[in-house]
Amino acid sequence: MPSKKNLLVIGGSGFIGQHLVKEAALRNYETTVISLNVVDENQQTCGVDYLVADVCDYDSLTGAMKGKCFSHVVNLGGYINHARYNKGGREVIEDHYIGVNNLVQCLNWKTLQTFVQIGSSDEYGDAPAPQKEDMRERPISPYSLGKLLACQLLQMLYRTEGFPAVILRLFLVYGPGQKDSRFLPQVISGCLEGKSFPASVGQQLRDFCYVEDVVNGIFIALKNSQAQGEVVNLASGIPVEIRQAMETVINIVGGGSPRYGEVPYRTGENMALYADISKAKRLLKWQPTVSLMDGLARTVDFYRAN
Repeated sequence: MPSKKNLLVIGGSGFIGQHLVKEAALRNYETTVISLNVVDENQQTCGVDYLVADVCDYDSLTGAMKGKCFSHVVNLGGYINHARYNKGGREVIEDHYIGVNNLVQCLNWKTLQTFVQIGSSDEYGDAPAPQKEDMRERPISPYSLGKLLACQLLQMLYRTEGFPAVILRLFLVYGPGQKDSRFLPQVISGCLEGKSFPASVGQQLRDFCYVEDVVNGIFIALKNSQAQGEVVNLASGIPVEIRQAMETVINIVGGGSPRYGEVPYRTGENMALYADISKAKRLLKWQPTVSLMDGLARTVDFYRAN
């Protein structure tokens, strides 16, 4: 039988996962991480058990989890991938949907207290802003469809079999340690190097939420049984133009020159994607505390030092 704070993190070596695992250690969770690849020692958190498995491969997952029981699970697995259906999209759907199916089958339900599924604002698709949890989702990519299928599976299991799932829909999470392929790290790197770099016109409205706030929201959801069966947005709730965010980075760094308009908008891209977070405030008693200016300054400091 697991202790009362025995945590499994799928994708614990990723951007949000690393922050979550470090915070779990501070909160005295006994933590196990499952990653697709071996995690370098310099990226590991002391006292955490790191396992290698492919959650989309049932045999691989059952082998890694044999004899293990967990009280809490956070599923951060799967990569953000906006491939079209005929260009690898089917595999993207399976990564997010089949992986959750396998996890549900492999876990010991008797010891499980909470399963937090990390969803995406992309599940709302082109729904009008501010996006609210009771809207009908309109996915516009295989990635968003895979996330939505996983969400609906978990809600069905909660309604019919009492599976203790909470779905947290994250908007644009940023902060130290994010991969260079993501939007803000690319902008920050270009500015720190004083480069001129291509960018879209930047009129999209987005909802930026600092990773520290998101991690705090995840831990609150892990302990809140009233949130089970629910979808909850985690975001700042403040719409910010992409161009405004870039100009803020330029001002903090003191350099960089985006060439606005050279990068086209993504096909079907929602030009206004920002959350209504009233449910998170009411149900989880959560709200973000780090402003965009403060969060960007901390993030720039990280990349400048690294």
